[in-house]
Amino acid sequence: MEFLVSVTEETATQPLRHSTPVETLQVMTLNVHKGFNVFNRRHILPELRDAVTTLSADLVFLQEVIGEHQKHAIRFADWPSVPQYEYLADTLWPDFAYGRNAVYPHGDHGNALLSRYPILQYDNKDVSIQDTEKRGLLHCQLDVPGQRGVHAVCVHLGLRQGHRLEQMKLLCELLDSIPGNEPVIVAGDFNDWRRQADAVLAECGLHEAFVQHYGHPAKSFPARWPLLRLDRIYVRNVSVRHPQALYRKPWSHLSDHVPLIAEICL
Repeated sequence: MEFLVSVTEETATQPLRHSTPVETLQVMTLNVHKGFNVFNRRHILPELRDAVTTLSADLVFLQEVIGEHQKHAIRFADWPSVPQYEYLADTLWPDFAYGRNAVYPHGDHGNALLSRYPILQYDNKDVSIQDTEKRGLLHCQLDVPGQRGVHAVCVHLGLRQGHRLEQMKLLCELLDSIPGNEPVIVAGDFNDWRRQADAVLAECGLHEAFVQHYGHPAKSFPARWPLLRLDRIYVRNVSVRHPQALYRKPWSHLSDHVPLIAEICL
């Protein structure tokens, strides 16, 4: 499994872009469904970018984002000339990281993180089980002014219950390698329709944003008629304010998953 990260030349020469201490981060997580609408009938990446930019999030956790797809590039006139994560980052998120999980003859897809702040270190941990569904944990350490060691982990777990349990244990192993007092944000598509993740991840100190505020995770799938609670925002050593699921248009028509947002207090 390869990990790709892109940082602009300007970013590399100006590491101290933000000097005022930052106390809160606006975060968003979304399974982008490879840039297509619910039934794969229409390429909607330009509309998705317009919608994402209106939120002005500091961190955007993306799942099922395409790095390259040669067939789609030929088929769709509005297919971007750059990877989807770079296209979505546009000018708002100068740093972005991509963890390539699934590779096929005509392209690849995986997880990505868009960040308003510099990404200092990064790694994409392969958590595929028995070489079936290709899955990864994209771990980034961020340079947030006034804060030490802010960690962001973008997650997309498997469809099988047994695989998810093993992958959550691997996530806990990753979190155990992070200093116990540093802020951690873990977000993404957990596919946890049986709601087992909360108990497993509590063992490594994670607490889910919507559970803390509303008593249960947000319904996030399918986007037009949300029934299953698949997507999550977990945190450690921080507090959360105003977690919301974006159910209304345009979001209900831009993916098969509902986006989740929250304010993280460092």
